[in-house]
Amino acid sequence: MTEPMESVESFRGQVRAWLESGGLPKLPQGERWDPNNSDDDRASRGRELQKMVWAGGFAGICYPKEYGGLALTIEHQHAYWEETAGYELPYIFSNPTHAICGPCILDCGTEEQKQRYIPKFLAGDELWVQFMSEPSGGSDMAGALTTATRDGDVFVLNGSKTWSTNAYRADFALCLVRTDWSVPKHRGLTMFMVPIPHQGIEIHNIEMIDGNKEFCQEFFDDVVLTSDKVLGDVNDGWTIANRLLFHERMAVGQASPYLSVPGAVATTEPIGELVHLAQRMGRGADPLARQLVARAEMTDLVGEMLTARVGQGLATGYFQGPAGSIARLYEGNARAERATITFELAAEAGLWFGDARGRRTAMDYLQRQAGSIGGGTTEMARNIISERIMGMPRERTPDKDIPFRDVERGSR
Repeated sequence: MTEPMESVESFRGQVRAWLESGGLPKLPQGERWDPNNSDDDRASRGRELQKMVWAGGFAGICYPKEYGGLALTIEHQHAYWEETAGYELPYIFSNPTHAICGPCILDCGTEEQKQRYIPKFLAGDELWVQFMSEPSGGSDMAGALTTATRDGDVFVLNGSKTWSTNAYRADFALCLVRTDWSVPKHRGLTMFMVPIPHQGIEIHNIEMIDGNKEFCQEFFDDVVLTSDKVLGDVNDGWTIANRLLFHERMAVGQASPYLSVPGAVATTEPIGELVHLAQRMGRGADPLARQLVARAEMTDLVGEMLTARVGQGLATGYFQGPAGSIARLYEGNARAERATITFELAAEAGLWFGDARGRRTAMDYLQRQAGSIGGGTTEMARNIISERIMGMPRERTPDKDIPFRDVERGSR
């Protein structure tokens, strides 16, 4: 007989009691997580915090119990988010470890792989990243040139990946590579679980405009991987990649049940802070400022309702996987709009880098389009919505049915 699931309110009370007993440290008044802070101390702190969550019994709220989770619902996850607001949280584990890589292993891994890897990352012992983008690939993930050649019982990996967030801090990566050049590009791919560090892997940090160095490029030189590092089947990596893309869109759109802390929400100003900002700039009675705050609040409310609707539709089967792109598209556009609204409210203070508040406003504005690129571009989301949900005709793809080795490359 199945045990009845704990109510959301009972669970909320447990979270509250745990926090009151010192389960997680509180943030100083008015401080928030800074996505532009990429120092190594914060990464190490993220591991410590995830271990605290695991010790408290709140890791993997929506993961199955047999792999260390609690087997609860997204409503329980949201209650946890609400109660932990204002506390230090292990953001570095939430995405992609918990919300993208973990669900792919849960969906596509063998029982041995699930037992081996899921409890480890829920406990804060192993951090995962994605090795997907390539220097020559743009948004065409299926056009991977990085190759894994079979040599008896092992595979030998050569090539390069790029824009891999936190790769230099990670323990494992999901890596999509080409294992067969004689078939069309989507049919000759394999997904590997690559240990880091590893002999033959060289990782270079990419410094951004704000000094952030969390993005990386990886070079693979005869990296030997055993067959137990294959996720799914050899040459069926596109199936795994599609699951990864689904979970990525759900995570970016805030609709994933596996997102262990709020994602993009953490990089935008809460409505109360926008009101305080307008007042601090002497614009509390300014009709334009009030309109900007109202627009931000309405954008938030619509986003919350849309995310809940998409999540519920996917859970019940009313929507199919491509519907995750609806939430992803909305979140990308809303994030850019919020950064613009904050910058407009800040007026000249938004140009000032002399304090943390001004720097944050300015950098959020300069990077406002990042939310429309990371996690699959919003243009890709539009294509998916138009083709797979609305039934519009697909764009012509001249490389669709020819062996990948015969596809023309370069600027000939």
